[in-house]
Amino acid sequence: MHVISAEEVARSLPWLPLIDRIGQAFREGVEAPPRHHHTIQRDDGEATMLLMPAWEPDGYIGMKMVNVFPQNADKGLPAISGIYMLCDGANGQPLACFDGSELTRRRTAAASALASRALSREASETLLVIGTGKLAPMLIEAHASVRPIRKVMVWGRNPDKAQALANEYAHYKGGMVPFDSVSAITDLPASAATADIISCATLSDQPIVLGTWLSPGCHLDLVGAFRRTMRETDSHCIARGEVYVDTYAGAEGEAGDLHFAAGEGVFRFTDIAADLAEVLQGRHPGRSSGDAITVFKSVGASLEDLAAAIEVWQRVK
Repeated sequence: MHVISAEEVARSLPWLPLIDRIGQAFREGVEAPPRHHHTIQRDDGEATMLLMPAWEPDGYIGMKMVNVFPQNADKGLPAISGIYMLCDGANGQPLACFDGSELTRRRTAAASALASRALSREASETLLVIGTGKLAPMLIEAHASVRPIRKVMVWGRNPDKAQALANEYAHYKGGMVPFDSVSAITDLPASAATADIISCATLSDQPIVLGTWLSPGCHLDLVGAFRRTMRETDSHCIARGEVYVDTYAGAEGEAGDLHFAAGEGVFRFTDIAADLAEVLQGRHPGRSSGDAITVFKSVGASLEDLAAAIEVWQRVK
């Protein structure tokens, strides 16, 4: 059995092929049971173990184990770690074990970019990234690969981390067009009002983005809140937007932003416009107008991991 490192995963997942591979999985479908979600009580706080299986009807079988330790931020360690196991669907034999953290952050950003390619305005040029963790640079790269991003703004609770991320991408040329400016910002309301795309990747349990800040036509990409007790937006964001999700089951089970809005009486899960498969299959047209505010809420889908793992394996082997 092959052991595939984080470096090999990164080299094997250029953005556009990965985005296309995940799009193919959403269009064609795979068997993806609900994610197993286990809470681990520890002396230093609560942690979470996630188990995410998926398989193709006549192809590969895969399963990811992810550990989420928010308290690791105080120790200088990543909050999310994990492994991915890919098996031969013909006989069940293990083929490879992947670094799950690198696979996760790249497939997560690729799914956001896939949704943005389907839902954001084609001429979107300004990107606001909220959060400075391991996923933030991936979101910059992925969104820039599908839209002509020229201006990038970064906001984080730690201004030094935001500045470091802005400096890292000041001369990035891997997107559709070169960046004109990359800056760390402190005035979040004003910056949000000018952004074409807002991408949030935090572990917040309090609203960071408010609905009154959003301008007509913007696309709001919500990545971080993966439990019902977590949220990155206030309920007004959800009420104002056309809401799309990666999967209905994931949204109804774990999308904190939507559950808070539903609990406050401004949103029902029947208000979801479509899931990503319906949009990519052409069963839903996507945004209703240029002035519509689109909201994409993802909590992660195991088909994304399987698609990414297959892409890596077919390149590496």
